[in-house]
Amino acid sequence: MSLLDHKFGQGGIVVSQLEDVLNWARLSSLFPMSFGLACCAIEMMQTFTSGYDLDRFGVIPRPSPRQSDVMIVAGTVTFKMADRIRRLYEQMPEPRYVISMGSCSNCGGPYWEHGYHVVKGVDRIVPVDIYVPGCPPRPEALIGGFLKLQEKIRKETLVAPKAVERFLETHAKEKNIA
Repeated sequence: MSLLDHKFGQGGIVVSQLEDVLNWARLSSLFPMSFGLACCAIEMMQTFTSGYDLDRFGVIPRPSPRQSDVMIVAGTVTFKMADRIRRLYEQMPEPRYVISMGSCSNCGGPYWEHGYHVVKGVDRIVPVDIYVPGCPPRPEALIGGFLKLQEKIRKETLVAPKAVERFLETHAKEKNIA
């Protein structure tokens, strides 16, 4: 269900859930922090140029992790960089998302078998939401990754159902005790 699905009368009243409005605002204003490590970074930089116009999707790159809600890890992740990636991820405000771009960040790429210094996927360091395959992936693939991330955000709930159930159970127990 879209945000503007239900209009009532000629007055232009829109009825929606708060959750839908907040998700619409979050998916329409993604602020990625790019973490380019190798050749995938060149394709990522090309994606941010005017030829692909990511602004139309609400994707505006930010220079600082404190201003970002999406981290794009593009390229070969080494063990030396793993700590820095984790630290930058922890500095990002919640909710935060990670896009793994390219074979090297997805699974170690061609270096994982013989490279003792290569992490076998960035998902061993930070939780990854979207994987963009390719070596290196084209800018269109990264745009597709952003669109998949927007779909994921659209379906999110504000409160986890298990947390609500736990709250209701403890609240019911308190009523029974009193």
